[in-house]
Amino acid sequence: MDTKFSRDFTWGVATSAYQIEGAWNLEGRGPSIWDAFCQIPGKVAKNENGNIACDHYHHFEEDIKLMKNMGVTAYRFSISWSRVMPTGKGKVNIEGIDFYKRIIDCLIDHNIEPWVTLFHWDLPLALQFENDGWLGTEISNIFAEYAKLCFEQFGDKVKKWITINEAWVIAILGYGQGVFAPGRVSNDAPYLAGHNLILAHAKAVDVYRKEFQPTQKGIIGMTNNCDWREPKTNSQADINASERALEFFLAWFTDPIYFGHYPASMVNRLGGRLPKFTIEEQKLIKGSSDFFGLNHYTTLFAEDSGGQIVKSSVYGNGGISEDQDVNLSVDKSWKKTFMGWAVVPWGCKKLLKWIENRYPQVEIVITENGCAYDDKLIDGVVDDQERLNFYRSYIQACKEAIDEGVNLTGYFAWSFMDNFEWASGYEKRFGLHYVDFETLERIPKASAIWFKEFIETNKD
Repeated sequence: MDTKFSRDFTWGVATSAYQIEGAWNLEGRGPSIWDAFCQIPGKVAKNENGNIACDHYHHFEEDIKLMKNMGVTAYRFSISWSRVMPTGKGKVNIEGIDFYKRIIDCLIDHNIEPWVTLFHWDLPLALQFENDGWLGTEISNIFAEYAKLCFEQFGDKVKKWITINEAWVIAILGYGQGVFAPGRVSNDAPYLAGHNLILAHAKAVDVYRKEFQPTQKGIIGMTNNCDWREPKTNSQADINASERALEFFLAWFTDPIYFGHYPASMVNRLGGRLPKFTIEEQKLIKGSSDFFGLNHYTTLFAEDSGGQIVKSSVYGNGGISEDQDVNLSVDKSWKKTFMGWAVVPWGCKKLLKWIENRYPQVEIVITENGCAYDDKLIDGVVDDQERLNFYRSYIQACKEAIDEGVNLTGYFAWSFMDNFEWASGYEKRFGLHYVDFETLERIPKASAIWFKEFIETNKD
């Protein structure tokens, strides 16, 4: 397997605040929409929550030492908005600021570069009550003020910023299907939420570029998730359906950033249901990313529905299927992860090339890629060969894409350790490190040991 990457390629691991930190009500942190959502019976597997999670709040030094032992050069983590601003605006919680400063200092002391995500789904609950969350007219300005606080407090040492993680998930699963916080069910709300998320990103970037980037010398971008959509047949209808599905999934958020407007397929199909950007907003949004953050996990077949939508049970339908006229399916021969997601490395390569073709020469960073399996600790060891094979095959696909001209400059494994996996609770283990959620012991899995050896071979 030819997987030699350039010496300056970024190898990292990723987490998010609500999934690992715990300490949900300590030292001034305010509640988030996920704190509330987890209290609704039946919303999360086994009615679990992130109140303790991995207790990273009290174990971050231990965790960073484990990262150092892995050999990773970067760590992507998110800031809990309500830990630094308990109600999302106004009063600042100094204890929360100090917590993240300690993490950043510890990372730098261990020669690990911090990549900071400003928002990874845990909206302060007060903003949901008082400002209608991501449907509110003022939310993008409120987010920009929060971002400014983070740039002021952490920007002297943080040089890699991600504004928003997976706007599609927030819009579709949070405001459309209701399976994630805040639990809204609607066919129209996702498009307004997505619109406001794009504006929030652009306004935060504008603040950074005008007030901080000239002196702090960092870069800033947005991370979006997308699964590959392979035409189910060679028919032109299915080829068009595949393209349409990708546009309703990824280009929904990235076309405005690179072209200043939504994809034509969305404009034509949605009409007045799709909000419009003003001329000034278009100018603000276009070009508002220094790199293209991509979270990628799986692949699905796409076929034209012919007006006959089949409701898919596959997680991550990629948008509202009725609006796309696309049916999704999997090949029964494809191996599946514990989440039921198909393992299709060539889909990763195809998606990278699709991005390169649509946005030529854009710098791409895979900010999440990984898999969940039913890991078992046996005699003190987790021999997760399926995950190890997953990483081998997907990293090989990344290398092939680079060799064919894709400007991919970094890769972050999801996740550094097992954690609270949102509506799936603690059963779905994505981590390179096994966590015993009763003792909170962290144990490297076989895949973590391989990842360390792989990174070492790419430093030569």
